[in-house]
Amino acid sequence: MKKIMLLGSGELGKEVVISAQRLGCKVIAVDRYDNAPGMQVADNYEVINMLNHDELIRCINKHNPDLIVPEIEAIRTEALLEIEKQGKTVIPTARAANLTMNRDRIRDLAKSIGLPTAKFQYAENIEDFTKAVEEIGIPCVVKPVMSSSGKGQSTINAVSDIKTAWNYALEGARGDRIRVIIEEFISFDYEITLLTVKQKKGPTVFCPPIGHYQERGDYQYSWQPQEMSKEAISQAQEIAKKITDELGGMGIFGVEFFVKDNNVIFSELSPRPHDTGMVTMKTQRLSEFDLHVRAFLELPITQNMIDNNFTRGASHVVLADQEGSVHSYEGIEDALKDDNIDIRIFGKSDARKHRRMAVVLSPSLDKAKIAAKKIKVIIK
Repeated sequence: MKKIMLLGSGELGKEVVISAQRLGCKVIAVDRYDNAPGMQVADNYEVINMLNHDELIRCINKHNPDLIVPEIEAIRTEALLEIEKQGKTVIPTARAANLTMNRDRIRDLAKSIGLPTAKFQYAENIEDFTKAVEEIGIPCVVKPVMSSSGKGQSTINAVSDIKTAWNYALEGARGDRIRVIIEEFISFDYEITLLTVKQKKGPTVFCPPIGHYQERGDYQYSWQPQEMSKEAISQAQEIAKKITDELGGMGIFGVEFFVKDNNVIFSELSPRPHDTGMVTMKTQRLSEFDLHVRAFLELPITQNMIDNNFTRGASHVVLADQEGSVHSYEGIEDALKDDNIDIRIFGKSDARKHRRMAVVLSPSLDKAKIAAKKIKVIIK
């Protein structure tokens, strides 16, 4: 029986806990706030500041886990590099966690190994930021180098947007790095997440591509599969394998791409289950969470296990529309009158405007949208 420490215990972490427990593991859920979704189902939990090096090291040493599984960006990953040198196993690796927690580092790695990306520059002050925007060109996309769920991301459509975008990026940043990435705006045909599963003892396998739609830099709904040409799928798989081989380790990676005129452009990468991949709880016999756990427990996964157990489906988020403590949810009964609808309430105690509180799963995107609109978060 493996003891797993999960660093980050939101809705994705909660599903990882459940998948791991089904295979006999014990899980310690760690997050910066009490009663996080993953804590509600874990065997044990800790509330710490994961950006504090010493707190993180003490927590790991206290529980002495067999596997350390980062599930969010805001972690002092230098501590993971240290702990790995002492013999602990970090999923997928401490280096992968360190590189991918920072958009600049993973983008630099992608460029160094020849992957196609949008043009980009970095800035650490408003003067360099303004210059970078001028050189990249308007419109362009702005993101903090460390953030999640679209926090701090915006699009500059006019010179008058520059100062607002800079301030918004700093407000949305996680961690203590004041650095922003400015990207060329690509008018893509569609964007995808390619869930890529690295195994220690088997081949890299891929889930069918997931299409998704974002607002405020955060996913609103996704569907699987995204229709793509064989050529585009092959490009995406080749790029995903190349960069995940470079990062190493084992587990699932959410590799994001833009697709324009059948050309695939690398965007971002997460070394863990991806929010757009919640759709796999409906479409695949083994969800992205099951696949992640099987991979890092070194249990077998075959390509046929994915391909032969797949159905079409979609996911749609349920958002809070105001800030406050959660009292209840309305509309669940009405939404579930369609027997093809599934709902996952995340269990977050507090809400803020646009915070993800639940997800609706359905065989069709239209039905998922209708059901999601029926569900309301009631604030005390």
